[in-house]
Amino acid sequence: MTLSVDIEKKFGSFELQLSFTAAEGVTGILGASGCGKSLSLKCIAGLITPDRGRITLNGRTLFDSARGINLPPQRRAVGYLFQQYALFPHMTVRENIAAGLHHLNHREKQAETLRLLKLFQLEELSELRPAQLSGGQQQRTALARILASRPEALLLDEPFSALDSYLKQQVELTLFQQLRDFSGPILLVSHSQQEIRRQCSHVCVLHKGHAQPMQTTAELFSAPETLSACCLSGCENLSPVHLLPGQRAESALWGAVLTLPHSCPPDVCYVGIRAGALRLCTAPGVNRIPCVPLTRPFSDGEATELLLSTPGGSAPEQLLRLRCTKELPALSGPLYVELPPDALQLLRADI
Repeated sequence: MTLSVDIEKKFGSFELQLSFTAAEGVTGILGASGCGKSLSLKCIAGLITPDRGRITLNGRTLFDSARGINLPPQRRAVGYLFQQYALFPHMTVRENIAAGLHHLNHREKQAETLRLLKLFQLEELSELRPAQLSGGQQQRTALARILASRPEALLLDEPFSALDSYLKQQVELTLFQQLRDFSGPILLVSHSQQEIRRQCSHVCVLHKGHAQPMQTTAELFSAPETLSACCLSGCENLSPVHLLPGQRAESALWGAVLTLPHSCPPDVCYVGIRAGALRLCTAPGVNRIPCVPLTRPFSDGEATELLLSTPGGSAPEQLLRLRCTKELPALSGPLYVELPPDALQLLRADI
């Protein structure tokens, strides 16, 4: 089962250019606020009409501007879980779920409603209205109603954003346990790299409306290709660079000439390195930059974090973040922060 999307949509000065194919399983759409994530889902669901392009689901055309095809939402077989769940406030949990079963007769509807109430552990809440439910209970009710209509694809629009922080991880775990038997593509829109990392096999990064090529989630976090992808993957330390001959690059920001892990394309213009890859040293060496600790070491029980200034750089106030699971050297005398070449991520600018 596959969902293929290749569309464009313009709103004033904002332009969405979305192109990807999602197979069975969970695919993430990751991007900052305002990059077009929710707009993308609304176009796929049929709530907003793209200006150009094509959308197909399991070989069935949902939208094709060239052929004049634009199926209404109710004929797309796409389930959409809104951020605020969109439950009918005047209906009970049972009635909300039954509303998605219009394709069944009365007896079948009763049986399927009961099955979904059991599946989503809502039996004891079946006669309550949405205002009487917790955020997690509302979400389970909304998802049960969506699955009642037997969709071929699911769109999850930041499904945990309305929940208190202490509830999010438990509700996330429950949600994806309940979806483990769903056989179609699932799109998870999020701005949280942790959610994407936990739940998605593949991810499409959106930057200012432009979709970047699909990557596996492992590729995004180990080898992002662009500056925005690297930022969204949670990389803490970034610098513009000027490429030099001999697998080297100059970082004016950090005041250093860096040895790179390998030769790179000429369009590389940034490097990134994760806080856990930095090393604090007491002697100079390859990719070791003079530094000054600006904070006391802070431990969260698993690792120690430290903020470092590079006085030789063009902006000493732009701090390097170091995270270390081993004992730090004494923070006295000359100190150097090492950026191991094989830990550097070589990045292109975004479009």
